[in-house]
Amino acid sequence: MEIVQKTELGKVDSLTFVKSFLVWSFTLIVCLLVVGFPLVVLMATFGALASVVLQSVLPVSAVLLVVGSLIGVNLLVVFLGAALLTVKGIHPQDVHWLRWLHGEATPSHTSIYAACPLTCNLAQEVLSGHIC
Repeated sequence: MEIVQKTELGKVDSLTFVKSFLVWSFTLIVCLLVVGFPLVVLMATFGALASVVLQSVLPVSAVLLVVGSLIGVNLLVVFLGAALLTVKGIHPQDVHWLRWLHGEATPSHTSIYAACPLTCNLAQEVLSGHIC
């Protein structure tokens, strides 16, 4: 009985580990594309200049080499960062700025409609059964 519980616990831990790694990978990729847009522009500029310089040395595969290197380095950084965060035990649910993972949407403001004073009392009267 104890062996079965240990294997089930191991499956749950490895599933949590994989889920945490995948969520961190997705989150870091989105952050790189959205927040790191100036960094992406700088990498594209560097890639264009590097491919022009390498064109004289490697005329056929200079662009392929530069683009593959840039994409590979970006993916390596993202996956290493996700692995490091996962191994350290930092779960995405524990990070306060990732509220969308919890399903909790805290609105920054409440909407007030012009017809609300007219209809709010009517809805309360209907629920209480005091309609004239």
